[in-house]
Amino acid sequence: MAANQSAPDATRRSERSRRAIYDAALALVAEVGYPKTTIEGIASRAGVGKQTIYRWWTSKADVLLEAFLDMAEQAARAAGHVPHALPDTGDLAADLKHVLRATVDELRDPAFEAPSRALAAEGVVDEELGRRFVASLLEPQLQLYVDRLRSAQDTGEVRPDVDPRIALELFVSPLAQRWLQYTGPITYDYTDTLVDYALYGLTPRPPSPTPTPTPTPTTPTDAGPASPAHP
Repeated sequence: MAANQSAPDATRRSERSRRAIYDAALALVAEVGYPKTTIEGIASRAGVGKQTIYRWWTSKADVLLEAFLDMAEQAARAAGHVPHALPDTGDLAADLKHVLRATVDELRDPAFEAPSRALAAEGVVDEELGRRFVASLLEPQLQLYVDRLRSAQDTGEVRPDVDPRIALELFVSPLAQRWLQYTGPITYDYTDTLVDYALYGLTPRPPSPTPTPTPTPTTPTDAGPASPAHP
């Protein structure tokens, strides 16, 4: 009888443990903050031993970064978003506003806010973590904007001489700065305005030139041809 029983699936057991650790790390950071989150606390919350965590990660920052990236991907799939692509409907302004509104929703979601703030703050003092955070999460997202702006260049919506990598900072960087430093509310109106300012500028648009009226040609009258002019 025992010979017919299949052996435990170690892969499945490892995946369950890994996901429990993800959930524990994200929950603890949201509840007690990053400084008070520990490997011991994550292990206890996940129901695993500390050595299980250290077998896969070297620090709580590593755990949190991987958990956060996994959460972001899972949320995108659940919402029906195509990973690694921005919408391209042919209307650049509408597409950018749509994406930035979704970003507002994420930034205001406590499940995203706590770990993302923790990683951003820790990345300032931990250069290696900061570089990994940028390379793993931020840079791939910025590249999506680059691709969309290049597509707009192909269709004539954006000037061909514009550097997309610099242009995207006109609407992405102000949003990040406002969110990180609490300098103002994060709203749809705000991000919509960022897009409008970025695409249409701040200076008044020159008025369209007034068309010169076309002179109306004269026509001969019934009285016959006009008399020739005398010297």
